[in-house]
Amino acid sequence: MAKQKYPIGIQSFPEIIEGGYSYVDKTNLMGKLIDEGKYIFLSRPRRFGKSLLLSTLHAYFDGRRDLFKGLAIDSMDLDWTPTPVLHFDFNTGLYDRPDGLEERLNTDLSSYEKEFRLDIKDDLTAAIRFEKLIKGIHEATGRKVAILVDEYDKPLLGIEENPEQFEKNQTLLKGFFSNLKSMDKYIRFAMLTGVARFSKVSIFSDLNNLNDISMYEQYQEICGWTEEELSTNFQTGIAELSKKRRETTKETMNELRTYYDGYLFSDEGRRLYNPYSVLKALFSKTIKPYWFESATPTFLAKKIKKSGIDPVSLNWQSQSYSNLIAVGLGSDNVTALMFQTGYLTIDSYDPRRQRYTLRFPNREVEIGFAENLLPLYVPSSKKPDSPFSLQNFQDDLYDGNPEDFMKRLETLVKDLPGEDHKESTYRAITYLLCLLSGTEAQAERHSYKGRSDLEVLTPDFIYVFEFKYNKSVQEAMHQIHERDYAGRYALDHRTVYLVAANFTENKDNRQLSYEIIKAKL
Repeated sequence: MAKQKYPIGIQSFPEIIEGGYSYVDKTNLMGKLIDEGKYIFLSRPRRFGKSLLLSTLHAYFDGRRDLFKGLAIDSMDLDWTPTPVLHFDFNTGLYDRPDGLEERLNTDLSSYEKEFRLDIKDDLTAAIRFEKLIKGIHEATGRKVAILVDEYDKPLLGIEENPEQFEKNQTLLKGFFSNLKSMDKYIRFAMLTGVARFSKVSIFSDLNNLNDISMYEQYQEICGWTEEELSTNFQTGIAELSKKRRETTKETMNELRTYYDGYLFSDEGRRLYNPYSVLKALFSKTIKPYWFESATPTFLAKKIKKSGIDPVSLNWQSQSYSNLIAVGLGSDNVTALMFQTGYLTIDSYDPRRQRYTLRFPNREVEIGFAENLLPLYVPSSKKPDSPFSLQNFQDDLYDGNPEDFMKRLETLVKDLPGEDHKESTYRAITYLLCLLSGTEAQAERHSYKGRSDLEVLTPDFIYVFEFKYNKSVQEAMHQIHERDYAGRYALDHRTVYLVAANFTENKDNRQLSYEIIKAKL
């Protein structure tokens, strides 16, 4: 088998094609978009291929048909006449500085003014310079302009705790993008991408001509890879990964699916893999969470902790369409924010109620999000020498020592900073500790008589947890037995432990009491 080259971190379409890197052909959908649309907006999570999509569009509008030989778009009936392109990339910039965004805009505008030999005063606002640039290019070339904007929302992310700077950046962007409507007769095509829609409402409030295709089924696969695309385009890499892991191709595909598949952006359709993570796994021949190397959800984790929301409850939340697309950055609707930024995805859609059920797309996202959330509850969890380190909890679970696990948890509860913790805090900590210990942690798992609080599976042991708050251990254990939570494991070879716990907190005391029983199934 020929050796594959993986374009990790390469977002340039010409470089990928000319460099002989593996490329998953999405040009059929791109050509359809060019043929059917003019003003396009697309929201997708980071590292999902948006930058590569815009680079591919740029190459098309440049008239580089040589790069598309053998690809789907090459056989489509489209106009390949070269078109002037204005490509703005907001991935880089110091947007927390007072003039950071304005400097970024003016730098790009100056570059294009020089390229097209236009004499435009640099003391004008960025919005007016952009207007004169679009019109000037049309007058100089006789052609309409293509406008591509990558990560439009980057100047707003990470500065929400600085409302003055946030408002300034938002106002600048709103004035800048207003040209997409006022300069319509000079524009051939415009596409903007970003992680989320949460700032779309205010920035693009006047742009009723902007078509948001983010949840259109026909464009669901324009970014991200289907399992068919993965198995067809990366046979060599998957075979090499299987060999390294000493397992069958089917087993390797199951693990890739568990970690990186699961994204769905429309009512129906095929689920998608995160391209960045798959490429990293194939290149390194190691399956582990990669997405959070470049997509740390700091503001979401802080918002969850501050709001007191139980992270366990985030999975399987139900939301209406209007809630998912119109939420603001300052909103308390954490579920919608997590959907927009890719930490939750669509599980199913109920057309009668017009509501979406959401879930974590895969294990990579669930683990990565938990890693960023746990230290906000337990600051000492990242210290290797701490009795509350993940390694210690992991050893307890994998070695079949639930007593040690609960003693450690009992001490941790007493050592938590702050006061007046809610039941959700204790549930969240236990769930996050189990999940990050590398176990298969399933919260609120349904059975025919109800749903358990937490079930934790390791290769040799299974733990069924039921939690109470200011009640009793006896009540928790009675519920485990009465609702037969462990019944599903009757034929399982592993040892099953039933763990009943009660968290007690008042102004004078905070403690955890528990009971552990080895199940007789």
